[in-house]
Amino acid sequence: MPKPLVTLPKAHLHLHFTGSMRHATLIELAREQGLHLPDALEQDWPPRLRATDERGWFRFQRLYDIARSVLTRPEHVYRLLRETAEDEAAAGSRWLEIQVDPSGYAQRFGGLTATLELVLDAVRQAADHAGVGIAVIVAANRTRHPLDANTLARLATQYAGQGVVGFGLSNDERRGQARDFERAFRIAKRAGLLSVPHGGELMGSRSVAQCVDDLGADRVGHGVRAAEDEWLMRRLADRQICCEVCPTSNVGLGVVEQPGDVPLRRLFDAGVPIALGADDPLLFGTRLLRQYELAREVYGFTDKEVAELARQSVRSSAAPEPVRKELLEDIDDWLTGSPE
Repeated sequence: MPKPLVTLPKAHLHLHFTGSMRHATLIELAREQGLHLPDALEQDWPPRLRATDERGWFRFQRLYDIARSVLTRPEHVYRLLRETAEDEAAAGSRWLEIQVDPSGYAQRFGGLTATLELVLDAVRQAADHAGVGIAVIVAANRTRHPLDANTLARLATQYAGQGVVGFGLSNDERRGQARDFERAFRIAKRAGLLSVPHGGELMGSRSVAQCVDDLGADRVGHGVRAAEDEWLMRRLADRQICCEVCPTSNVGLGVVEQPGDVPLRRLFDAGVPIALGADDPLLFGTRLLRQYELAREVYGFTDKEVAELARQSVRSSAAPEPVRKELLEDIDDWLTGSPE
């Protein structure tokens, strides 16, 4: 009898701040403030998205911006992170690295520094509330000027060791070459922050290679297109560079047609470390636990293999050594214990 995946201890390394919001919270906050939501965020939720063309990506971003617009007061930030922490705990996630671009909120919360401090305080309270370790990744936006990324990298370094553990690069990878952001990542890495850019989602394996070569990636957000290049997969495996694979997101954005087309098994069998992620549950409709269920149901992962997926998520995280050690021991206990 398969062991319950909900009790498998895991680390969640690919979750965006706005996209972690509960759908019910989005509806409630919009109604409280008299904000109109499009059908795709209400009765037709989760929306049908296809971001493989520019128009589709624009629609995805528009829905994301609408969702962001309901978070207008500090208490909304505290609520979002408290509920996210509860949802992580409910999925068996014991360590979360949540990604946020403070630029998206700076105007309403008093600037970049004030926004990041608000998020960090909300993270501390949420972690205590739910008993989940939570850290922050500051993410720059590929569609903005690289100088903006430099500013965010410097901001992130000021809070290294105070809740910020990494520096990322998100949004449409077809806009903005990885090398354009090399300086920002150099600033972040010099301060000991992990390099965690997105790549290999809407573009092919070359995008993953550029994240590694130009940005010194410790992990790659998504990275699934690395499966198109045997040599690159060997390189990722040899250097233990993790791919944060988000199956439901890949289907939701039209990167693949159906869950079975995500090359999770191919990457895993090649020895590439994998951290399953939910990306943006608000827009894709599922959270972390569902990604592990897909590993078992669609990709045929055994209990031993899903335990190894969980171990890889922990090893690829920035969790402190005592937390990491405890999680790895608890994963072993999950595997050797009898099914409940």
